[in-house]
Amino acid sequence: MGKAEFLSPKAIGNRIKAKGLQKLRWYCQMCQKQCRDENGFKCHCMSESHQRQLLLASEDPNQFMDYFSQEFKSDFLELLRRRFGTKRVHNNIVYNEYISDREHIHMNSTQWETLTDFTKWLGKEGYCKVDETPKGWYIQYIDRDPETIRRQEELEKKKKQDLDDEERSARFIEEQVRRGQDGREEEAPVFTELKRENEEEKVAFNLSKGVGAATASSSKASSALGPSALQAMGSVKRKAAGQNSESKEKEKKKSALDEIMQMEEQKKKSVRADHWLYPDIVVKVVTKKLGEKYHKKKGVIKEVQDKYSAIVKMSDTGDKLKLDQSHLETVIPALGKRVLILNGVYRETEAILDSIDERRFSANLILDSGRQKGRKVEGIAYEDFSKMA
Repeated sequence: MGKAEFLSPKAIGNRIKAKGLQKLRWYCQMCQKQCRDENGFKCHCMSESHQRQLLLASEDPNQFMDYFSQEFKSDFLELLRRRFGTKRVHNNIVYNEYISDREHIHMNSTQWETLTDFTKWLGKEGYCKVDETPKGWYIQYIDRDPETIRRQEELEKKKKQDLDDEERSARFIEEQVRRGQDGREEEAPVFTELKRENEEEKVAFNLSKGVGAATASSSKASSALGPSALQAMGSVKRKAAGQNSESKEKEKKKSALDEIMQMEEQKKKSVRADHWLYPDIVVKVVTKKLGEKYHKKKGVIKEVQDKYSAIVKMSDTGDKLKLDQSHLETVIPALGKRVLILNGVYRETEAILDSIDERRFSANLILDSGRQKGRKVEGIAYEDFSKMA
């Protein structure tokens, strides 16, 4: 039977079938040949080229199987690490993404017969945490990268430090409240029962101005002054004492509040996050592991995952890459362009680049959002802001 003509329905159907994934049992890894049906695979096995490949493999079959097994394991773990990180995921989901690449190493050429056997082997060798459920096998990648371990330790240390700061702040506030309550109790007036030394003395009341006052009429000095004068002197003393106590309470309350506000401001200034990735900012790739195609090239962050990694769309090629923040650096735009502050007191604040201090590796920015819009801030480090897309 002749070959179908170009752009005929038969030829188009053959091309569509060739693009899709075919059955695994009709694939020859030695020849890297995929057949569409059993008859085609049988014809391929009888071909001269396949027989030559079998002769090569028969000389040292273990060498070829070890090579294919190693490639399959490396590509599978690399996909698991970059795509899912340390999340727990079904093994079949990872495998389906792995075989979507037409150039992948097929499992029938490795030492593992099924995906379950391969999953058990990963758990036995310590590459992943595996567990069996009624829905199937789940795997979780174990990241032993020293940089990742160091970052996790720093994150735990920062969390512990934040908790210590919160506890210290809470104790300080409780101490200020207790001190204020003790001060009010000490300055509170003490009321005692009214007693007369001489029961025979007469008491006179002055109700001329609506205020009652009691005076003893036995002594000449008190009768000379009069009850109204004594009443006025007593009221003046009480008012002065009340004003002094109120001013003391206000000073104590004000000082305690100022101390709390000052402590919170210092805490806010001292806290710096160890991650700086945000969507819609321009970054530059600094790692050489991806080759010269992406080295020193710029891209835009489209999505941030786990705070420390991001999906970057390259500006030149349009490719999307998942990169760690250690493989990226910020981009400084031209003067007058908009930037996003990534760290420090003004984190997540949009600003305009006003000037650059090359000697101190810093820049002066004008805030363009938030409550302090229009304020000029100086000395923002290069790594604390980046150009907005």
